[in-house]
Amino acid sequence: MTSPLLSVRNLTVEFATRDGVVPVIDDLSFDLAPGETLSLVGESGCGKSMTALAIMGLIPSPPGRFAAGSISLAGEDLVQATDSRIWEIRGNEVSMVFQEPMTSLNPVFTVGEQISETLRRHQGLTRRQAQAEAVQMLNAVQIPLPQRRVADYPHQLSGGMRQRVMIAMALACRPKILIADEPTTALDVTVQAQIFDLMQALRMETEAAIILITHDMGSVAEMAERVVVMYAGRKIEEGDVADILSRPRHPYTRGLIACVPHLLDTVTSERPYLQEVPGMVPPLADFGFDGCMFVPRCDLAGESCWQEKPDMVQLTKSQSAACWNLENTEVPPDA
Repeated sequence: MTSPLLSVRNLTVEFATRDGVVPVIDDLSFDLAPGETLSLVGESGCGKSMTALAIMGLIPSPPGRFAAGSISLAGEDLVQATDSRIWEIRGNEVSMVFQEPMTSLNPVFTVGEQISETLRRHQGLTRRQAQAEAVQMLNAVQIPLPQRRVADYPHQLSGGMRQRVMIAMALACRPKILIADEPTTALDVTVQAQIFDLMQALRMETEAAIILITHDMGSVAEMAERVVVMYAGRKIEEGDVADILSRPRHPYTRGLIACVPHLLDTVTSERPYLQEVPGMVPPLADFGFDGCMFVPRCDLAGESCWQEKPDMVQLTKSQSAACWNLENTEVPPDA
């Protein structure tokens, strides 16, 4: 069996707030294999992006801190690593495409200068070598006329092209892991498809593993091989994408899947065209609740759900879930 490239074990990240110290990531564990695409999925405020920042060593301190657990990259614990070591890893071995490229790119430098800076710092290239490589990277992400576009500023590019520049920057040093945080936010569906196709092609070319952060189960179905469903800082279900989509066991996972419009389905009062998960993600002050965090929104909630946090239960070789009512969510084999 191949050893995981990234292994997160019992990770807890706490933030100091006006209401006290709260776990924004609560006892999270998962593995990422070399070349794999794993999706972290959940509504906004569930801890997905905070998990990415923890892996990147970007948790703001204060108010945040690592309270427990480990993040191992090829056997090296990043939680215990020095700041200088994290600086070496960030952008070189682990890179991230942030959610909004217009606020992530520096408006006073050309896109070529920003790609070149990464290459010069981590790869030791000369200015001329880095500029030539920047042109090659823009070409790799299918930006037309890369020799000219390398001298453009971010405001001169469309949203889709800025996102491609972000991907070029992230992949410039051939990292082992690419973290993509909602990489198609605010892009139209055609450009979204192009970005996903580009990421898949570059993954095959560079053999980088991808962590895709999204709230959209449609994106999960298109891009990922495995999925970790998060809610209020906790992992509540994990498994192969095909298993999760066809046989979701946690009520929250079922709700997320039901929110995806099904164009060919018959619209009825029981199955309206658009559905939603009732209620809202709890406020940060409620994170760390002793019971199930989803209980106020769950139609299966019982007394035990309010009193005790459910453990992850291994359901099949590839699927696990944390719910007190798993016997009521079982899907018949021929369903």
